[in-house]
Amino acid sequence: MDPDFRVDQDGLRHALKLLQREYPLDSPWWNLPAQLPEAGLGSAAALERLAPGILGGAARLGAATSFAHMDPPTPWISWATTLWNASLNQNLLHPATSPVAREVEHRVIEWLAPWFGMNGGHMTPGSTLANLTALWAARQCAGVDTVIASEGAHLSIRKAAHLLGLRYGALPIDHSGALVVEALPDDLSSAALVLTAGTTSTGDIDSLALTGRAAWTHVDAAWAGPLRLSTYAYRLDGIERADSVAVSAHKWLFQPKESALVLFRDTPTAHAAVSFEGAYLAVPNVGLQGSHGAMAVPLLATLLAWGRDGVASRIEHCMRLAQQLADFVEKDPRLLLLAAPQTGIVVWRTRDAAISEAIVQLLPAGAASTTMLSGERWFRNVAANPNADVQSLIASIRKALEGSGA
Repeated sequence: MDPDFRVDQDGLRHALKLLQREYPLDSPWWNLPAQLPEAGLGSAAALERLAPGILGGAARLGAATSFAHMDPPTPWISWATTLWNASLNQNLLHPATSPVAREVEHRVIEWLAPWFGMNGGHMTPGSTLANLTALWAARQCAGVDTVIASEGAHLSIRKAAHLLGLRYGALPIDHSGALVVEALPDDLSSAALVLTAGTTSTGDIDSLALTGRAAWTHVDAAWAGPLRLSTYAYRLDGIERADSVAVSAHKWLFQPKESALVLFRDTPTAHAAVSFEGAYLAVPNVGLQGSHGAMAVPLLATLLAWGRDGVASRIEHCMRLAQQLADFVEKDPRLLLLAAPQTGIVVWRTRDAAISEAIVQLLPAGAASTTMLSGERWFRNVAANPNADVQSLIASIRKALEGSGA
């Protein structure tokens, strides 16, 4: 048997040691041949060559200063089970090539769907495809010809409408980024209404009291969906009346890319509408993907290791971190808070707009991102990292303000 297809304990131990090493942040990885080499280095040497750049040059999403994006660190159990996945290379398109992995996905869906009032669904590699799948089902099941969403909706909603040949209408948002309810058209009998639970820029939640007003209601809960497992579940009340829900597991369920769920209130009907058969298939192919891997395995492992309480405690900790930062911003006369954070996203700016660029340059890398709202630049902090040190971030903001002359 080819030795590169067997378990090499020494090689795997070495890979783990490389993972634990400290590398300079500017470690190069591009000192590679310009063309595909005729002879390979061997696995161990290839890892040595790549580790400084791949590991040293990556963004540290679990660092104390990481508070800028909706991308969390991942628990080590997900690293281990991702390794299992790579070693097995299961293909969920065929039951014969994924006898256990298909059942793992079913179990994950059974565990999570009821928290959103849904009765089933399937996994996708991100909420872009989850949103597209949901609107595909809306077109097939409810005959919709139009998609209505807010100006703050994720760009994947516009993409989905474009790909599905549906008209798209964007409704205005209020000061904090939520859909203006009064702008909703009276006649939604042929429309899919998309409500966002956790907008990308501000983390705001559209009014979920609007579910059921259209031929089909889809809730894009890519970011805030996991709040349903926490003491903040009430902030998403009404989601259970939707026809479909999208949740990104690689956000607040702390999973590796690429992992998301599309859930349906009437799964048999929705799945039948987005399924295709083929002569080479033993069962119909559900959804957009053909061949796809066992992305549910790390999620199942994490849920089993932590339980609902473990997931909730980490999300609730992140919510407290966001509130601590918001409290600081609100009390500092040099700063302006956009609104109280609903889903762990704090949006703020300096009252003196002239020093905004200086603040960007003075804050630690990964500490904050920026977004444009009504033509103004705002800072954006996202509580996706349970390891973030908010007091250190606050100290950095104070130092940046002083350094900019505020």
